[in-house]
Amino acid sequence: MHEIDSYMNHQTTYKNMLPAISLLLVAALSRFIPHPFNFTAVGAMALFAGANFKDKRIAYLMPVTIMLLTDLILGLHTSMIPVYGCFAFTVFLGTQINGKASFLRVGTASILSSVIFFLVTNLPLWYLDQGLYPMTWTGTMESYTMAIPFFNHQVLGDLFYNAVLFGSYSLYLSSRRVKA
Repeated sequence: MHEIDSYMNHQTTYKNMLPAISLLLVAALSRFIPHPFNFTAVGAMALFAGANFKDKRIAYLMPVTIMLLTDLILGLHTSMIPVYGCFAFTVFLGTQINGKASFLRVGTASILSSVIFFLVTNLPLWYLDQGLYPMTWTGTMESYTMAIPFFNHQVLGDLFYNAVLFGSYSLYLSSRRVKA
């Protein structure tokens, strides 16, 4: 009997995760469609994976792997380590939501992840080899100032795609409960 229960739990988990993985793969495609800079689903994908994947190794691997695969097509860049690190942090934020998704929790985590991404990825240190900004206080402030339009897109993109991912998945789970 235990084997049947285990099999049924595995089947239920698989049935719930297949739509989640599908949503994440569709989100990865957002890097390829025309969009304002930083208005993609990658941050939302990381938050969603952290909040919904029981196996946290997969949750961390999913956005980093998708970023690497899409970067191989779109082009590798000098800021890959801080960008990927920020997405790993976003997965961590998602693990704090874990099973308790609400508009407030997802919205707060979404904005926090956007702010962290902005602060970390716009440090001139990551662009030292490009010489975009001097390694001074003024250079740092110039980097952050020039990045404000990208930050606006990041916040709006993260909020939009989090609403789509978490909302779609919640509707899917609700429809499964109604049928059961």
